[in-house]
Amino acid sequence: MAKKLLIDLDRLRDNRPGESSDQLRPDGVLSEYPNKDGRKTIRELALFRYTCRRCEDAPCIAACPADALDKDDEGMIKRSTNLCIACKSCVVICPFGTMMSDFFEHHRTPENYFDLNDPDEILKFIDNNPEGAVQWVEMEEDPSKDIYQLNDRVLIKEKEWDSIKKLNQGE
Repeated sequence: MAKKLLIDLDRLRDNRPGESSDQLRPDGVLSEYPNKDGRKTIRELALFRYTCRRCEDAPCIAACPADALDKDDEGMIKRSTNLCIACKSCVVICPFGTMMSDFFEHHRTPENYFDLNDPDEILKFIDNNPEGAVQWVEMEEDPSKDIYQLNDRVLIKEKEWDSIKKLNQGE
């Protein structure tokens, strides 16, 4: 079994720098994702895939003055970072807190991003995150443990919104 990177989104949220902090959270990027809509970080991809409630009338899309948000064929929100003006209207209006204000930190320097296609960069990414938030594991996707596969090399630990909805409905 090949090793995969496991990213625990709860631990990352619990250990984020304060709003007034000059410290920016490190983030990972994968170059195989098409970048016609700008650079996509692992956290943004994971949050939109697993945490976003995919509201039918998505208030975040309606609130965006730059038309930077849209839905894909699966109903998942996607953000065009090339159109986004970082006004944070979507952050304010999202009723579930899915949109995170640190997605819009355009003043990040290259030192804040780690290329997860590069083995040395992966080790730096692990070292620059809180202990246990990012780690190498030998495992597969396991929804019973809230572990989902983002791609063939990255697993995300997150409570999927759909499973929470089913629990609340008694299914």
